[in-house]
Amino acid sequence: MSAASCDPRTAALDRAWRLSLATVGWNLVEGVVAVGAGTAAESIALLGFGIDSFIETASAVVAAWRVRQEQRGADGEAVEQVERRTARICGVLLLLLAGYLLIDAGRRLIAPPSYARESPVGMVLTAVSLVVMPVLGTAKLRVARALSSATIRADAFETITCAWLSLATLLGLLLNAILGWWWADPASALLLVPLIAREGLEALRGRCHCG
Repeated sequence: MSAASCDPRTAALDRAWRLSLATVGWNLVEGVVAVGAGTAAESIALLGFGIDSFIETASAVVAAWRVRQEQRGADGEAVEQVERRTARICGVLLLLLAGYLLIDAGRRLIAPPSYARESPVGMVLTAVSLVVMPVLGTAKLRVARALSSATIRADAFETITCAWLSLATLLGLLLNAILGWWWADPASALLLVPLIAREGLEALRGRCHCG
């Protein structure tokens, strides 16, 4: 075993890299399945959840890029500039998503009932995500502390927020399927709006919402 592999920071960077790749892989699958299932079931909450998965992927890509740059010994200031630009892009995307959910879910609540069909695929997906996301988020927080990295810490909270989005979406799907509450789907979508908007504003400000 080389001396480099025994160095705590090198080991932490390796863990951060693997966690970022795992997050990218999971969110890509999650996003494709959720958007497909949401479109088939006409579920605005599930569709919004899927779109958010792609935005979460962007956050993980940023974290992976930051880690890779340090592993390759790149200039720290250049990496910070890339992070700031990408964070602003992610912030705008999140705010656009929040606006889309607010308008479409509000329209569905005010207009005559638009029934979302049952989505067993969506229920299974959000239930699995509710398990996977906290595990990934907690592991990222540990690595962020080891590296004193605001970027990885911010990405960790993006992942943890995704767990809350999973819970809200799953509740809406279950209430619609079990009790026939047609309004549960758009209502659960509205529950996502403050969480997503908060993420977007914090990203635009370049802050990590760790509180």
